Amino acid sequence: MSLLRRFKATDLFEFNNVNLDVLTETYNISFYLQYLAQWPDLFCVQMSTQDRLMGYVMGKAEGTGKNWHGHVTAITVAPEYRRLGLADGMMNLLEEVSENTYNGWFVDLYVRVSNAVAIGMYRKFGYSVYRRVRNYYSGATNEDAYDMRKPLPRDKKKETIRDNGENVYVNPEDLDSWR
Repeated sequence: MSLLRRFKATDLFEFNNVNLDVLTETYNISFYLQYLAQWPDLFCVQMSTQDRLMGYVMGKAEGTGKNWHGHVTAITVAPEYRRLGLADGMMNLLEEVSENTYNGWFVDLYVRVSNAVAIGMYRKFGYSVYRRVRNYYSGATNEDAYDMRKPLPRDKKKETIRDNGENVYVNPEDLDSWR
């Protein structure tokens, strides 16, 4: 049994076991605190019965018009707690808040094209590739990202998704054209 609850600032001192994973993006403290202040209902942690942080999801609401949506900035589960369905529960919570609180059209996220395990998990959750972003991730080596989306009930005609998004290439500077 575990507890899904809102993130607290003191959780920043407890999530090293989660953030040490090589595929987890790590941000500076002010970034986490900005999300906590601006979108507290889209920033949650999963806690064990021993009060140990098992994973977290961090998101935001953004866009305009039919591009108004929930965005998954980060979702991660500590290695020792993977394959227990925790990500499914955290994603469901973010999707429900994006739909019911923010009245979004869809939820989106970015994932490395090489992260086949995560891509498979997101597909299982109902996400599909909307487009491929060239060199989205930078560092020792640049890597493309898939922009994956899941339409919410507001998008009755499924206008916010497309088939064959893997074949639609964009550059990072082309993102967020809705701003």
